[in-house]
Amino acid sequence: MVNNKNIRRILIANRGEIATRIIQTCNKLSIESVLVTSIADQHSLPARLATRSVCIGPAFSRDSYLRPDLIIHAALATKCNALHPGYGFLSEQPELSTLCAENDITFIGPKSDTIKKMGNKLTARTIAQKCNVPVLPISASNKDTSTIKKEVEKLGVPVLIKAAAGGGGRGIKIVRDLADLGFSLSTAASEAEASFGDPSLFVEKFIEDARHIEIQILGDEFGNIIHMGARDCSLQRRFQKVIEESPVTIVPEIVLAEMRKAAIKIGQAVKYTNAGTVEFLFDKASGKFFFLEMNTRLQVEHPVTEMVTGTDIVEQQIHISQGESIVHFENLSATNGHAIEARITAETPLENFRPSPGKITTWHTPNGDGIRVDTYCEKDCVIPPFYDSLIAKIIAHAPTRSDAIKKLSKSLNDLVIEGIDTNINFLLELLKQDSFVGQYHNTRTIDQMLYSHVIR
Repeated sequence: MVNNKNIRRILIANRGEIATRIIQTCNKLSIESVLVTSIADQHSLPARLATRSVCIGPAFSRDSYLRPDLIIHAALATKCNALHPGYGFLSEQPELSTLCAENDITFIGPKSDTIKKMGNKLTARTIAQKCNVPVLPISASNKDTSTIKKEVEKLGVPVLIKAAAGGGGRGIKIVRDLADLGFSLSTAASEAEASFGDPSLFVEKFIEDARHIEIQILGDEFGNIIHMGARDCSLQRRFQKVIEESPVTIVPEIVLAEMRKAAIKIGQAVKYTNAGTVEFLFDKASGKFFFLEMNTRLQVEHPVTEMVTGTDIVEQQIHISQGESIVHFENLSATNGHAIEARITAETPLENFRPSPGKITTWHTPNGDGIRVDTYCEKDCVIPPFYDSLIAKIIAHAPTRSDAIKKLSKSLNDLVIEGIDTNINFLLELLKQDSFVGQYHNTRTIDQMLYSHVIR
């Protein structure tokens, strides 16, 4: 293998379970890790696991984890020659990648221009169209409301209002009645401005019975693009993923094959390097799929792909960033068995999923063959109120999907967390729903169940 950029010390510009996850791979590869923390996280488990930690600012993200200048300063001060952004925070902000390049720090991710192109959903959509990848009909909303209304009348309700620069379920509104369009556009623009600093929106035809399917890809600096199979992320609450699995067993293989080809074509079109995910919607009624977006970073749900392929994706990210070619790696698309991931959050489902920060007084995690726990928590650790409520991910791997469901259910029953509220019981209810077991759920299933009080 060619090794042009020997990475010896990585700055991790993130926190929580993903920080712990990256540190584990650094340790495996004998690479030193430097973790930046806020004041709230300076005594956290990942801060202790890292070779070194550096506190860069106050608890609020805007004063610490969202400050690229402070992060680059920490990397230079600790002589890190690479930086891993994790997911969230600045992971999809081209400024951080640009600053790394300007300071001779290897950014473990794609080039800044790729992040910029694919980070805007409208630009990414145009690129997909040029690749002859199907997209949903839209109305761009940089027009007056009356013009948009006329275009939406042609599309037909329901439609989805989406933030052009957004993700994570923010700035998204479903409109089922044209009378609600003006108000929904206004509130979505406000949310997009607050979340992403960009109020740009577009209106997309909404698929009622859709599956959310994503293709994991890897690209190297030699122009090679490969896929690592597909994930089904259809079980969502308010457009945020709750349970994910791999491989995809409900979508016809002929359609999946076309999705994989489409993902690789898009990756090739933008000369993609490192790990990325191309996301699609599968319309169960028509049997057609449509490009949704591309995430230019590591995904929260990457462990299910790792479990079925036996491949450490973070390790592959580092190899690629060192200038190595993916053609030297073994077949990364081969899958074995089935893996399902459940996101554990510090929330109170019975109170509309109100965040539940606080001190964990009891912490007992499951173990056993095929069970993986990604977390930053332990007994007596404090869950701060300043960040995302995700505290752990439980992943179960088994020969079949039904076995994986049983194994994950047992693991969730064995998981004991006291001192804070969690969504464990909610997840257990989801796993035994006929719609999930029988695989006729879709992206709206959880919201519909909550609305009708089928699950609480």
